[in-house]
Amino acid sequence: MTTFVPRYYEIEQSLRARTAALDPHAALPSESQLCEEFGVSRMTARAAVQRLVQDGLVYRVPGRGTFVAPPRANRTAGHILSFSDEMRRKGRSPSSRVIERRRRRATDDEARRLDVAEVIVLRRVRLADGKPVAVERAVFPAERVGEALDADLERRSLFETLVASGLVPTSGSATLAAEAATAEDARLLRVRKGTPLLVERRLIHDQDGGPLEWTESRYVGSRYGIDVDFDVELPRDSR
Repeated sequence: MTTFVPRYYEIEQSLRARTAALDPHAALPSESQLCEEFGVSRMTARAAVQRLVQDGLVYRVPGRGTFVAPPRANRTAGHILSFSDEMRRKGRSPSSRVIERRRRRATDDEARRLDVAEVIVLRRVRLADGKPVAVERAVFPAERVGEALDADLERRSLFETLVASGLVPTSGSATLAAEAATAEDARLLRVRKGTPLLVERRLIHDQDGGPLEWTESRYVGSRYGIDVDFDVELPRDSR
């Protein structure tokens, strides 16, 4: 079966591989050079680079070009990286342990969010250098992603698996909360019950805007962080 992968994503992945091999502040090809190399429009090349800018992997200097950014300790709240890419960017070795993978009827909440009657549930412990960082429960529309989730998701990135099937996670929304570790969290994450967790719940859409994934990630607060960039909104009567 032939699957569609957007051209900007192909360019983006190529640039990700290059930045991983370059030193901080090294220059990347210009947009015109990318257009010539990949045979795409300037808009497509710019879209690929912009995704790397959003992920904090590169930065732009007006009039000079695009450069490799120094490594960052945490993810920014406004951007989602695959866990595997995020850990590799930090110089750590990512892996996963699948603890549940099954097809079932959607709950009322899942049906509302994903607009389906049946879902596939994937629960994994996410590890960095062999140390558990998070427990993740991801729910997908069964008819759309069934075959894709048959892959080896302990060694292979879920993000890469979805993209290879023509489903590109593109945008979404998330909420963050602080919660105490349950008894099961404590067992899976090797922490004490009641340990503070950073809980992120997010709905991710594909390249066509359709709901693709509803995920809850429960991170050990002392092992994971999220940076927040923000603007300050002045009072309306401020002079």
